[in-house]
Amino acid sequence: MDNYKKNSFILLQRLLLILFVYQISRILFYFFNTDNFHVFNFQTIKGGLLFDLAAIAYLNIIFIVLHLIPGDFKYKSIYQKRLKIAFYAVNLLFIATNFIDIIYYRFTGRRSTSSMIMAKGMEKEAIGLIPSFLREFWYIGVLFLFLSYILFKLLPDLKSINHYNTLTKKDKLKQFACLIIAISVGLLVARGGFRKKPIKIVDAVAYGETGNSALVLNTPFCILKTITKKENIEKVHYFETKELTSTFNPVISLNPNKTAIKKNVVIIILESFGDENVGRGYTPYLDSLITKSYYFKNGFANGKVSIDAVPSILSSIPSLMNNSFISSNFSLNKINGLPRILKKEGYSTSFFHGAFNGSQNFDQYTKVAGFDQYYGKDEYVGPEAFDGRWGIYDEEFMQFFCQKLSSFKQPFFSSIFTISSHNPYKVPEKYEGKFPKGTTIIHESIGYSDYALRQFFKTAKKQSWYKNTLFVISSDHTSSGGDHAIDKTNIGKFSIPILFFDPSNPEFAGVNEDVFQQIDIMPSILDYLNIKTDLISFGKSYKSKNNFVVYYLQGTYHYIQDDYYLAFANNQPIGLYNWKKDILLKKNLLETNRKQADKMSHFLKAYIQTFYERVTNNTLTLEKKTVI
Repeated sequence: MDNYKKNSFILLQRLLLILFVYQISRILFYFFNTDNFHVFNFQTIKGGLLFDLAAIAYLNIIFIVLHLIPGDFKYKSIYQKRLKIAFYAVNLLFIATNFIDIIYYRFTGRRSTSSMIMAKGMEKEAIGLIPSFLREFWYIGVLFLFLSYILFKLLPDLKSINHYNTLTKKDKLKQFACLIIAISVGLLVARGGFRKKPIKIVDAVAYGETGNSALVLNTPFCILKTITKKENIEKVHYFETKELTSTFNPVISLNPNKTAIKKNVVIIILESFGDENVGRGYTPYLDSLITKSYYFKNGFANGKVSIDAVPSILSSIPSLMNNSFISSNFSLNKINGLPRILKKEGYSTSFFHGAFNGSQNFDQYTKVAGFDQYYGKDEYVGPEAFDGRWGIYDEEFMQFFCQKLSSFKQPFFSSIFTISSHNPYKVPEKYEGKFPKGTTIIHESIGYSDYALRQFFKTAKKQSWYKNTLFVISSDHTSSGGDHAIDKTNIGKFSIPILFFDPSNPEFAGVNEDVFQQIDIMPSILDYLNIKTDLISFGKSYKSKNNFVVYYLQGTYHYIQDDYYLAFANNQPIGLYNWKKDILLKKNLLETNRKQADKMSHFLKAYIQTFYERVTNNTLTLEKKTVI
């Protein structure tokens, strides 16, 4: 049994070495993202070890079997070499995802999952942006290569093998028993120890303050936990139908007593124009436009990535899943968003996105949403303006957009999604030095996109349709930067500008201090235009007395109602704050104001259940299902 003991010890050494590398990865993750986390303490380390051990156990069950399976064949040199290489390659591949998330976390605010990696429409984008990421964050690649080299050198080999001609029956039984015990221990560790249910991503909230979950988690665990879950949507049932609909009902009936206003509608979705970039010297034109608009001072995104913004803004569908609605198995569900509703009112509809066709699956979604036409990089006609990486620079594409609007029959509804303030943040050579560099890499491109917006309106003002158009401007999400402490809170991470601008109605201007989210845009536009309709919306009109916002990030639901913010995970509230007075969310009121927490939890549970049932049952429209 000497060889078997040596081989078993080699396996243990290798696994401990991988565990050590995971700890190094977490320290680096914290070091490069210090501003995003409140603390790194014993609870973080304790929780981190639990999730690291689970991930390592999941990944290495097969290697436990290959190391400990009974038989002398496994001591052969060729078997040991191949086993070592396979062990190294598989573990290194997943360790690499930890290093990728050191930077990618800044953009998404969460650990990557399988759905984020394999999302439809993201393949070309990822390939095109990898070179720019490597150039910009070269030091992460160097650190990874260095650690990879050290890891390979430190992985122990099985030496001084004493060959046996045959194993006795007793030896085989002992080895088999050891294998069974090792597999059992591995599976126990993989499920997080002795607990009722296997450990889940959301369980990270138990090991630290709200907002620290990503530091406790590791990316391999998040990928492995979501790779077999096609939907990545939480199944819940809190209430029976009567109580559910009385608590939250997504059916909105708009029945105005005025004639419908057949104004054109243009929605401009600005890439990464979060509050951390607006009103701070980088967006002079947008800042000036805000003063002439109906501005929602407390605007919020319903997601952290671009792919979440489109269904939120255009169809009033929030992002309450671990993957985006557009890339989920529900992406082909029937929806009744702005394109279909306005088409019934006689509008022509179109969607513009300057990136390559198919980017982020927007082309497919626009078909499902009911747009008449989609314009991407392939449809662009104008001066050469390819940025060399992703698509057409904003200035030229927005001028193309303006020209096409002039060719459309009125009334029209059209939306454009800008791209230049997205990584790699390229600014045309002719404008080098024109815009402030700022404090983060995105600021110069934000300045350029703001300039492109100015040029668009400069041209649009000369068009016959201009004064008969309602312009709605919203950011898709916040960016990875932010100079103020509030930008790093669970409020600041989702704070964006949203404004309505009607050139023909200067009285429709001012500042609305109620909370307002992307999913409120659709019912608000319809309400402003006096369009009579019934619709499914998870938001509310700007005229509504309701004052709430709901968003979700990797297992935690965030709910704002009036002056209070509630964090909710694992079917229970985990934090309550008065976000108006306590802007940095330092004082948790959960124990001192339980009544408020329970009241908010009750509504949020109904909201979550309604979303789950409507999405999974394909009832996001009011159309009656045909019974066969």
